[in-house]
Amino acid sequence: MKNSIYINGISSISAQEENAVFSNVPLEYHQNIIPAVSEDFKEFIPAMALRRMSKAIKMGLSASLTALKDAEIELPDAIITGTGQGCKQDTEKFLNEMLDRKEELLTPTSFIQSTHNTIGGQIALFLKCTAYNVTYSQNSASFESALIDAQLLIDEQSGPISVLVGGVDEISEKITSFMYLDGQLKEKEIKNLDLLEIATPGTITSEGAHFFTISPRKSSGTYASLLDVSVFSTSIPEKSSLKIEAFLRNNSVSAEEIDLIILGNNGDSRYDQFYHFLQNGLFKNNLQIGYKHVVGDYDTVTGYALWLACKFLKGEEISPMLKLNDLPVKKLKKILIYNQYLGENHSLILLGAS
Repeated sequence: MKNSIYINGISSISAQEENAVFSNVPLEYHQNIIPAVSEDFKEFIPAMALRRMSKAIKMGLSASLTALKDAEIELPDAIITGTGQGCKQDTEKFLNEMLDRKEELLTPTSFIQSTHNTIGGQIALFLKCTAYNVTYSQNSASFESALIDAQLLIDEQSGPISVLVGGVDEISEKITSFMYLDGQLKEKEIKNLDLLEIATPGTITSEGAHFFTISPRKSSGTYASLLDVSVFSTSIPEKSSLKIEAFLRNNSVSAEEIDLIILGNNGDSRYDQFYHFLQNGLFKNNLQIGYKHVVGDYDTVTGYALWLACKFLKGEEISPMLKLNDLPVKKLKKILIYNQYLGENHSLILLGAS
């Protein structure tokens, strides 16, 4: 990376109310498909426009506007969005219309709003922003791909710019329930807070939107510096550990210098071995936390991990319910986020204190 990059505005919509995870009193769910806590979207979007929007668009637009306001930016110089599965609710609506009307006299609205780039497009329309606008859809590496593009864009610029970057995914009635069929979800309904204690195949899923305003210029409200982002592929835990060591070495950071590692353990007995190998090996002496037992797992959930990391670097206390080991909390200077899903799309996000 050539330019320093700072995170100046953040926003998150998830299955938890914003302060619940810090107060150690999270919302409990007894289901494997968990909806996000609905914001008062009317605060951000006119009522007439709300009627035509799916939840992904409502969440994405509300979160992006909040992240811009947090950074005191009215109009970004770029909008970069990551979404693993796009607007599933409108996709279902369009497919149902095809069946009901026997593929005749279909209204185009649901099709137009079902495409993956609808969220980024709606944000641009609302802001009247004609700048660079790209959507990435790389399954569980979608949010990280958006971050990497934001890094490259800032590196290409000679002057200060502000980039709005985020990740959005929503649940739907039928497409999400298909995750039971290939074993992505646990067979039996469980309580979300018990997720990491139930070592059976599958996990729980949810939805959310997480947006960040980043810039090479530091502000008085800066949360963190974004040091590096990487995505890699391997099916062997030992190789994953070697990849992480190489990533840290490239950033002149040792494993001992990581004050907190945020891991994506999701209770899936087939793939949590990737995390366990690191917990008992490379990072056995580092403070470890997990978060998917409070907000579920989905393609862009690492946006929630990044939001958590920014909050911690700004002074929020780490709740005991998130801890995966008993090591004491030190002054946080560097945080590493590691995630993988189904043994694929391994990703790393390295943050530093501002």
